[in-house]
Parts: sequence; structure tokens; C-alpha cells
Amino acid sequence: MIITLNKKRKIPYYHQIVEQIRRMILKGELPDGAVLPSERKLANRLDVHRNTVIRAYGSLKDMGLVKSVRGKGYEVSCGSVQDDEEKPKAQTEFNWSQLIKDEYQDMEEVYDDIYQDFSQGSRISLSTGIAPFVYPKEDLGEDIARIIDSSALLPAYTAPYQGDLFLRQNLRDYFRLKGIGAGAGNIQVLTETNQALDFIIMALIRPGDCVFVEEPCSPDVYRVIALSGGEVFPIPIDEDGMVLDNLDRLIRKKSPKFIYVNSSYQDPTGHVMSIERRKMLLELSGKHSVPIVEDDAGSELYYDGGAVPSIKSMDRTGSVIYIYSFSLTFLPGISIAAVVANKKLIHSLSYLVSIRVISVSWLNQLLIAYNLQDGRYYKRVEEIRKHTEANRDLLCSRLELLEDIGVKFNVPDGGVYVWVSLPYGMSGMEVARAVSREGVSIVPGELFYPLKNGGKEKIRLSFSYESAAWLAEGADRLIRVIRKLYKEKKNK
Repeated sequence: MIITLNKKRKIPYYHQIVEQIRRMILKGELPDGAVLPSERKLANRLDVHRNTVIRAYGSLKDMGLVKSVRGKGYEVSCGSVQDDEEKPKAQTEFNWSQLIKDEYQDMEEVYDDIYQDFSQGSRISLSTGIAPFVYPKEDLGEDIARIIDSSALLPAYTAPYQGDLFLRQNLRDYFRLKGIGAGAGNIQVLTETNQALDFIIMALIRPGDCVFVEEPCSPDVYRVIALSGGEVFPIPIDEDGMVLDNLDRLIRKKSPKFIYVNSSYQDPTGHVMSIERRKMLLELSGKHSVPIVEDDAGSELYYDGGAVPSIKSMDRTGSVIYIYSFSLTFLPGISIAAVVANKKLIHSLSYLVSIRVISVSWLNQLLIAYNLQDGRYYKRVEEIRKHTEANRDLLCSRLELLEDIGVKFNVPDGGVYVWVSLPYGMSGMEVARAVSREGVSIVPGELFYPLKNGGKEKIRLSFSYESAAWLAEGADRLIRVIRKLYKEKKNK
């Protein structure tokens, strides 16, 4: 077991020890039953006080990843529950009545926009993933006039709690093209992905319930879970998505209420979960009766290799709650999301709409419905895909100019984000602050780690919204800032 401490960083030593051992356990590098070095031995090896190691081991014990054994010290206990092989369960319909809680609690706080400090007053946005404006203004005006003229008799222009039926029917047909066989009754319309996840959590999570999430992942995900009183349990990801080597044991040990995955072009890394892991995750879901919440907002923005089938398209038991959003593929500010799930859960989500928002924007719903019906949506997606692919190539070509000083990144096959590793010792937070003063907004990587103990030397860049000219200008300003910081650190 190799642990290295970076004593120049401001992260406490015990945090660094916890994070490295936790990752080794979750990735299977430390198997169940492996004995950790004694407190004194590890303290001497790392040249830290013994109390630092005691505190680290105590934190790992509280997380349920190690246990203390008399005469042996600490050993990995990730699989300390019964390890006998279970026979595969027959694929039966999920019993949602046992999963959905009976009452809901109002959230006491409103989330702050975590990107606000980095985007307010900035002229060039490399921080926010939103659609570019490819909708002709003339078409937009005609569509709005058409909707109002044809719906003049609707009272107060409100939509049913579950969503406009015309939209849900068109969504049904659209999802069938994506391999998802859902009826209109299995679809709930909401305003955006965040609201969809928020309502799902309200319906399913009680205080103390555990939820598995990817690490890194969007702050919106882990914050709303924590705000509900749930326990956020991060699972590392690699280039093929969530690492599943130890997930079977972890599910039995932690009994998560659901597993959240952003399956295609993940935020922030841009990684795509492999088909093999999608199938494996679905098998584990069925084996343990643990639902999967699949966020698939970026799936239409594929550039290399074509579209990837969603986990929901492989679902035969109703265990997957599928979230799709038009935030990246329609109009900036015209946001609609759809949840595809078991009808019992859909009924609960509709009830939440009735008491939380009364109605999701009727005009937005019909704008998307008409564009789906006449096929224009698919043409717009093609235009957006061309725009974002060209922007991806432009941004990555600019970032290549920094490879000589240690900047690293992978060119994403789709989506709207590039996950960038900065030169050793350079903080994503300091880069974000410095480039903000130059009129450019980016997001520091540490915001994507629920335990705040990773991503310090990373940044996330979005290339979806800006024109090619402004994207190039923003990238050039970022390059100048990084080179300046690198030179300053090198000369110290």
C-alpha cells in the first residue's frame, strides 16, 4: 500500500490518507480482509504524528470501509457482510409501493448557484453547459403565435400536473426512437434536470438514507441529496464510467436507496459508461432491488462513434428512473425535462408538481411538442451538434498549446465539457479567480467532489454556448493566465 502526502497543499494530512485508502478500497486494490499498517508504522513511514493516522483510520471506520480487529489492528471490511454467492433473482417488477415514502418535507434552504461567483459579470462563459441559439427568431415568433391562437380557450394557459398530453405523446414517440418503450402515462414533465432529481429525492429519500453517486459529479447532485438528509456515498469513475468492481459488496453493506449515474458524456469528465458496465450495473440493480437514476441529458451530442444506448433502453424490470433534458439541445432559457419511470413514482412526482409548482410552463411544453411533431427538433439537434463539435475541436486545439507545461486533457467523444488537469501544484480555484478577472468564467474541479478532497488541480470547461470567435478569445485569455501562473510558481 503506497500513500504519498503532498505537504505543500492545504488539505489536512489525515484527509489525504483517508482519500487515498478509500480509493484503493473502492477500486479493489485493497481487497476485503486486507490488514492496514499499524498506526505507529504508517505514522513513521509518512513522517506524521500517530494521532493523524488514528484520526484517518477512525474516519474510514465511520465510513464503513475498515474495522478494528483485536490483535490485528485495522482491516478492510468492505465485504464484511455475508459474502456467500446469492442465486440470481428472477426479473420481477419493482415494488415501488415499498420504496416511495409516505410524506414529504419542505426544503428549508434554497440552493445558491455554485457557479455564480465565477460567471457574474463575465463576458465569455466557459463554465455553463447550455444550448447555443440556433433557433431562427422568425420561427420562434411564428411558433408562439401559433400556440396562442390554437389554444385560446385553455384556462389560464396551464398544463396538467403530469405535463401536457400532446407533449407526452410526442416524447413517447421520441423515446421509442432511443429504444425506450414508455407510454405517455410513464412520463412526467418538469422544468429541468435539477428539479427532476430534486422531486425524485423528495419522493424516495428519508433522512439517513444512503445514495451512491459518481465521483466526480455535478455539485447539484450531491448537494440536493445532502440537503434532503441523505448520505452521499461517492463511487470513483474511470474512462469507462462508474467503477463496479466492489459495488456488489458495497450495496449489501450500505443498502443505498438508489444509484445515480450520468451515463453518457458525464459531467464533468466527459466519460461514457461502457456497454459492459451498463449491463453489469443493471444486473446489480435487479439483484439487490436498488433503482438506478440515469441522467442522459447530453446523449444527443455525440461526435465520434455515434449514439450510445441508454441503460433505460436495456431495462426490463422498471428499475431505471430515466431523466432526459432539452437544456443542451433546444433554446437557451427554454428548459424542459422528462422523467420516464414506473407509474407509481410518476403519480408521486405529479403530486409534488401540484403542491410545489402548480404547472410546468405551458408555452415551453408546446414549443418543444410542435418541434418534435414536425421534425424540426431533430434538425436543430444536428445544427447544435455541428456547432458544439466544431467548438470542441477549437477549444482542444487551443489547450494543446499548454501541453508543454504539463496541462493534460482527453478530447471528449461527445457532450459539452472538457476536464482539464493543470500543471503540478496549480490550483483550479486560483485559475478560476484569475481568469474571472480577465472576463472569462470557468469552474474549478474541487466543486465536483462531494467530500471536498479531490480535483484541486483540475478545471471544467464548457464549449457549448459561445460562438467560435468568443470561444477562441476566452481560451486564449485562459492560456495566458495559466502560463503566467506557471511562470510565477516556477520562479519562486
